[in-house]
Amino acid sequence: MTDRKKVAFYTLGCKLNFSETSTIARNFTEEGFDRVDFEEVADIYVINTCSVTENADKQFKQVVRKAMKLNDKAFVAAVGCYAQLKPEELANVDGVDLVLGATEKFKITDYINDLSKNDMGEVHSCEISEADFYVGSYSIGDRTRAFLKVQDGCDYKCTYCTIPLARGISRSDALENVLKNAKEISEQNIKEIVLTGVNIGDYGKGEFGNKKHEHTFLELVQELDKVDGIERLRISSIEPNLLKNETIEFVSKSRTFVPHFHIPLQSGSNEILKLMKRRYLREVYTERVNKIREVMPHACIGVDVIVGFPGETDEHFLETYHFLNDLDISYLHVFTYSERDNTEAATMPGVVPATVRAKRSKMLRGLSVKKRRAFYESQLGSDRIVLFESENKEGYIHGFTENYVKVKTPWNPELVNTLHPINLTKIDEDGSVRMEFMNASITT
Repeated sequence: MTDRKKVAFYTLGCKLNFSETSTIARNFTEEGFDRVDFEEVADIYVINTCSVTENADKQFKQVVRKAMKLNDKAFVAAVGCYAQLKPEELANVDGVDLVLGATEKFKITDYINDLSKNDMGEVHSCEISEADFYVGSYSIGDRTRAFLKVQDGCDYKCTYCTIPLARGISRSDALENVLKNAKEISEQNIKEIVLTGVNIGDYGKGEFGNKKHEHTFLELVQELDKVDGIERLRISSIEPNLLKNETIEFVSKSRTFVPHFHIPLQSGSNEILKLMKRRYLREVYTERVNKIREVMPHACIGVDVIVGFPGETDEHFLETYHFLNDLDISYLHVFTYSERDNTEAATMPGVVPATVRAKRSKMLRGLSVKKRRAFYESQLGSDRIVLFESENKEGYIHGFTENYVKVKTPWNPELVNTLHPINLTKIDEDGSVRMEFMNASITT
């Protein structure tokens, strides 16, 4: 009988990282490894890293220490964005044995010859200019929804962002392959697929290794809507300049795409947007929100915003605050600006003190609570469809409606990964929404 080695995975960062971790994990399984939970003792721990914020860097070291506590003889491999940007830095972290860059991570099993610990991490990292080919990925078996990668890399040059340095040029999966992956996911009884990528609105560029667009994002959405067996499709973060009115209108009439958009703003000040080298002004953002509200009044609209960018004065911040306060959006993801090496913003004048950044972040987080509450209140009394999650949280099961209202009802394992028509009744103390089943035969 062979001694099968155990491998565990930990993912930091975005939905795209989750989709890629799942693909890497399937490669290990195909090579004869047994996948176990990261909380268990394993022979190999693979950590998929993020480098969007300083906090993600610190988290990596904490995760390595956690793995070493579980098994101090385990082989630890680091992959992902931080591994591409700072391979030597990661290799020097105590306990790390292998560091793989952007192109090498999908061939990780080729680099694991034996599992003996190294005095210092071994680095295999390409020049980012070599990251010009596409590897399709999707998560499956980890959640009640799947993250389907459709695009990678970015050609934008936002002054605060390291992602082009970590992931390379914009490139897309072939439409045929995206549809094949979506069909595979649907056959696994997963009810919801979230489309993910670095800049998914740029879908079609680099689809067959060339720079021109073979297909558009709208064509991708239209074709995915035809795939049998998919109950829900959700668009993850999409740039406002790439979210076209035609796409918004199609989603409003779609069979499977849900009325939920997450659109990065980053600043409500045109002056700061120009310093960031964003490809739109706030007037374009307002147009997108108004168009969504025109055709989908009940849609959920999430916003990314950065506080404390170099040169952001109190007046700039208040411009952002009032812009968001007046805008009919549903919630905010607030990021405190952190300096990243090799970015233009890191050398800009007008550095905002950390205490001021923290204060501004707190103000916008408070605004987000207010916005989410107002959105949830606007939905009370309406009929929606909920998809229930798999976790028992203090005797309750939670789920999300198609327009991303978080609901709760007493725990019932039979509800996991099922869709049900419900009526939204009241907002609970924890901020989630109570509900009643439309089907009287369902009890909790």
